[in-house]
Amino acid sequence: MKESMKSVVMKEKLHRFIETVEEKRMKAIYTLFEKEIEEEEWEYTDEFKEELDRRYEHFISGGITVSAEDANKRINELATKIRYK
Repeated sequence: MKESMKSVVMKEKLHRFIETVEEKRMKAIYTLFEKEIEEEEWEYTDEFKEELDRRYEHFISGGITVSAEDANKRINELATKIRYK
């Protein structure tokens, strides 16, 4: 399922907020969603695992990689282009 740009931006803002929020508020937020957080299970599909394996093999065989800084720069450039189309 493809997320809308608005959803992506909201998630980014929430992540930044949670990373910087004071402990009292963090606990309140956690309490609101504790059941969902605790029940959440991480199951990776076979397709996802295969993609991870493919990327790992590419990396260890000397394939070209991109730093997190460069990846973020590229993502931001693309997001800017999409926003202003």
